[in-house]
Amino acid sequence: MKAPIYIYYELDNYYQNHRRFVKSRNDKQLLYGLKYKDTSSCKPEESSNGLPIVPCGLIAWSLFNDSYAFVRDRGEMNVNRKNIAWKSDREHKFGKHVYPFNFQNGTLIGGGKLDPSIPLSDQEDLIVWMRTAALPTFRKLYGIIEEDIDADEIITVHLVNNYNTYSFGGKKKIVLTTSNWLGGKNGFLGMAYIAIGTSFVLISVLFALIHVKYPRPRGDPTYLSWNRKSNAS
Repeated sequence: MKAPIYIYYELDNYYQNHRRFVKSRNDKQLLYGLKYKDTSSCKPEESSNGLPIVPCGLIAWSLFNDSYAFVRDRGEMNVNRKNIAWKSDREHKFGKHVYPFNFQNGTLIGGGKLDPSIPLSDQEDLIVWMRTAALPTFRKLYGIIEEDIDADEIITVHLVNNYNTYSFGGKKKIVLTTSNWLGGKNGFLGMAYIAIGTSFVLISVLFALIHVKYPRPRGDPTYLSWNRKSNAS
């Protein structure tokens, strides 16, 4: 595998598109922090111990927090955790002067914690997680390996299993992949294009057969406007 090699974590049976989950956030608070007071949309993770939570909401509260390390014979491989989030999200949706406040301080801890000394615009794990998935099985970018992996080389993965998926019957996977000028591998898009294209071909053949068996009758020329005028005269 040639660098860059993209590391994704994959979750199964996890419905980030659930209506209550998706709505439990406040985009203005992510951008302006404690200056924005109306965070009622973040319930039930709006406040804790009488103080507001930044970032608030169930999405941030459930932040994925497993960690991975990759080791080869020559030692541990370097995993770049920067620039894994969309540039537009970092620059326009998460404040550069907004810091985590009173986060994961309640009685029930949902997922990972955030460093209160790092602004939200630099908390790229959070930014990636906050872009919710549309399907119950999804992948999110964890990091980038900037070294080549040789054929038949043995890579040992050290996993810190923090994130609880057992309570709802979920599964976790780790995926390593590369990309080219056409982008990364995506089997779903290929299958979707083939299925839609095949259906269009079948429909066109069906309409052609119907047209051959039941051709459209020719129109009566007497109903043409110029013929009606000549008949009337």
